[in-house]
Amino acid sequence: MSTQVALPPGFAALEPFVAWWAAPSLSERDTRRLDSTEAQRLAFYDAAKELAPAALEYLDSRPFTAYDEADHRLLDLVLGLIHATLAVEIEKGEEHIHARGARRMPIVRERADPRILTAKAHASG
Repeated sequence: MSTQVALPPGFAALEPFVAWWAAPSLSERDTRRLDSTEAQRLAFYDAAKELAPAALEYLDSRPFTAYDEADHRLLDLVLGLIHATLAVEIEKGEEHIHARGARRMPIVRERADPRILTAKAHASG
């Protein structure tokens, strides 16, 4: 039985959202937003919006190179919150209309994640 904690201390309320919303790439986060239901977006948004400032303060308090897996998951979750927030606050009840168009324009290129670059460097070295 694993005792691994998904998120850093203080963010346990967000644990139920990790599996869906803590996607490691922009493309995956966009797909999660488009594939989520309104209820999923609202539940995540309502749980995370008050913790987001504390999450950003926590992440800013350490160098990126010192992040452990839990820190990276928290970062991915905060980045996922951006997508959910766009749907909840901007698109609102029109998100399903936005999603139809967005599915025709998938994200195919994005800025490289330093974790991927580091993993590739270690694999080739």
